[in-house]
Amino acid sequence: MLQREMQEGVAVLRVEHGKVGALDVELCDDIATTFAALAHSDARAAVLTGTGSAFSAGVDLHRVVAGGAAYVERFLPALDRALEAVFACPLPVVAAVNGHALAGGCVLACACDQRLMSDGKGRVGVPELLVGVPFPWLALEILRATTPRAHIAELVYRGRTYPPAEALARGLVDEIVAPEQLMPRALELARSLGAVPREAFCLAKAQLRDRVLEERERRREHDAFVLRAWRDPATHARISTYLE
Repeated sequence: MLQREMQEGVAVLRVEHGKVGALDVELCDDIATTFAALAHSDARAAVLTGTGSAFSAGVDLHRVVAGGAAYVERFLPALDRALEAVFACPLPVVAAVNGHALAGGCVLACACDQRLMSDGKGRVGVPELLVGVPFPWLALEILRATTPRAHIAELVYRGRTYPPAEALARGLVDEIVAPEQLMPRALELARSLGAVPREAFCLAKAQLRDRVLEERERRREHDAFVLRAWRDPATHARISTYLE
């Protein structure tokens, strides 16, 4: 699911899970486990990327509908753990967005420290409200923490997805590169960030992100509401309509 390769001190992590890297319980568990282990590895930095035309197309909604409430009760905590593991990883993490990064896939990219996107037909955005599902608290806070304030309302309320140039203009990605240069540039940036003394980088990252993680502990009521909404058969009916 998450293929691992070391390249000169950089852990290259590639999502290889179905056609579009859709997020399900198993992939989320693998992401959480892998990123937790990075802190104790010899890696100086990490690059997270996808396969084919997608970085990740977001939550596997077919699994949500098929699995019902019992699956949702397993999936949402697994998604939270995966996003937190990437967002709080003490190492520099560069997202090499090779194609579509939609919904949870967009949030996963935003959880990284820097985001490079391949020029082409890939789109980035969070259409959750168009599907009719609420954002988990941590997912929305990651977007708020990493997206310019001027664009966050448009991003969330309108649910649009953006091609590379528009994604760059809205701060969803930091740089656009030619497809053949995506991984070389991502590795170059990861090595540059990894050359910063680890303790100094960890402290700076904590200063930027700890507020979100600390606040999360006070937002359990929101998580409970999200769980109820995602379990609701009416929500599953809306998802089914969206998928059709």
